[in-house]
Amino acid sequence: MEGSDVLHVEICQNIDSMLSKDEIEKLVYAEINALEDIILDTVMYGQDLSNNTLKMHVDSIICSSSYGERSHMKVQGASLKFHVYRLTQENAATETMQNDSENLPVSSHWILPAKEFHYLWETLYFDSHIKEDLLHFVETSMVFSDHNVNSNIISWNKVVLLHGPPGTGKTSLCKALAQKIAIRLGDRFTHGEFVEINSHSLFSKWFSESGKLVMKLFNEVKSLLENSQALVCVLVDEIESLAHVRKACTNGVEPTDSIRVVNALLTQLDQIKQYSNVLILTTSNLSEAIDLAFIDRADIKQYIGHPTYQAIYKIYASCLKELMRVKLMESEEIFDLSHLKKRGYEENPNTKNSIKLMELSQESVGLSGRILRKIPFLAHAFYLRTKKCTLTRFLRAMHLAVTRQKEEETEDIIEAIQNLEYL
Repeated sequence: MEGSDVLHVEICQNIDSMLSKDEIEKLVYAEINALEDIILDTVMYGQDLSNNTLKMHVDSIICSSSYGERSHMKVQGASLKFHVYRLTQENAATETMQNDSENLPVSSHWILPAKEFHYLWETLYFDSHIKEDLLHFVETSMVFSDHNVNSNIISWNKVVLLHGPPGTGKTSLCKALAQKIAIRLGDRFTHGEFVEINSHSLFSKWFSESGKLVMKLFNEVKSLLENSQALVCVLVDEIESLAHVRKACTNGVEPTDSIRVVNALLTQLDQIKQYSNVLILTTSNLSEAIDLAFIDRADIKQYIGHPTYQAIYKIYASCLKELMRVKLMESEEIFDLSHLKKRGYEENPNTKNSIKLMELSQESVGLSGRILRKIPFLAHAFYLRTKKCTLTRFLRAMHLAVTRQKEEETEDIIEAIQNLEYL
């Protein structure tokens, strides 16, 4: 198990680079070692590196630690662990399954690490330690498998359940985790296989065949698992569509085919856990609708709610820094909340806009993560008439966009209530 002094250095090598992995590690080691400390979970673009060879061969570098909430880490004394990888350029493939005379689109399939999920992990902010917990969960799962721990004595099912309201980042976190562990475990596996199953759309359309389809689908997953060099991550969105409470079925509320679906799913999960190279990721917006037998099989059950203002501040700050990077906004330092707290939230010419951003974050509490990341776009689209502006002006535009979004959501709620009263 790794200690708190391990600095993970993830190096994305350009797809056309012919430089050896050892040579890249040696050059990056010299680059990192020249620094006094490193900013964690922040992209260092290859074009900004000092070494000309790295500029040509490296797309980006991200340094991170699996312990604590620190934003910086001293390089001296740290144990550097390198992860060199290349991104798969292809988009997701749609997998089909033969059912009678019809080809059914059952899932989307990516080869990891994928270009589509690049930097996704670093853009997700949560108030809990769920990201670190998930990484430690995968690490322990691999350690127990390597040491042939008897699963009849110590049980773990390699199943994760993330539940909570829509738009809070559950699905994105699953995709980001699959990408992250494919990179971190690059010395153990040659690549990752990521299979996303949209259970709601699939099993509502072919409901009468659902039990058979579950078995067929997991047989396809098992065929991927036969390759021990591949890490296979399976994502089942809206797991309540498959693992619906069976008690409701026996009470005559739901068709008996629902029972067959749940039984088939549970049987397949029990069979698939014998493989050391599998991880089952599931999400739900309605955890109360999930069968208890499935919930019991989940090793991690984590509620993902709407972000607090602290998480919102990080989300907004990342958006604003991206606009500065692409030169749509004049560059200006945005301080961490910890920096503002140390100085008693004192407002001065340097901290003025960071204080305004904190107030905007507090004003935005209640909005989902999905909406929050739209706010900068809406601010630019509706309240700015110039291509490039100052941070002060953009924050005013964001305030107007947040106010507008909250008014729209209030109107939607009032309309929904009126429709219910009409019914």
